[in-house]
Amino acid sequence: MSQIYDKTAQALAASLKMRSLRHNITASNIANAETPGFKAKKLDFENALARAVDLDGLRGMTTSNPEHFVVGGGSVGEVRADIYDNPDGATTNDGNTVDLEAEMATLQENSILYKAALQLMNKKLGSLKYAASDGGR
Repeated sequence: MSQIYDKTAQALAASLKMRSLRHNITASNIANAETPGFKAKKLDFENALARAVDLDGLRGMTTSNPEHFVVGGGSVGEVRADIYDNPDGATTNDGNTVDLEAEMATLQENSILYKAALQLMNKKLGSLKYAASDGGR
């Protein structure tokens, strides 16, 4: 991402990307609620995003040699979500693990958080547009 975007804008962009992915996975779970043997998937990216943002630098570690592994905070653009079979789902007689009510609640929560992140990103870009237009003059 360009240097004009700060860490907040990068975190919001990563959040929007991951929330879109979570929406697709949750929608897939809902669509397969009646499919025998279907294992519900879960996506977890909040911890990875928190590590990547690490605004206070409290979780970050530094390396003294370029050949050392990078640990702790990373680039926000490199945040990857963990997708795995949902261990919280109860298995029905046909082997399906989708809890339709929980999936609908997850979809609604994700939708609200996506819209909030989108509004914040719009405000951030609006302030850049205002500054670029010389304060409206």
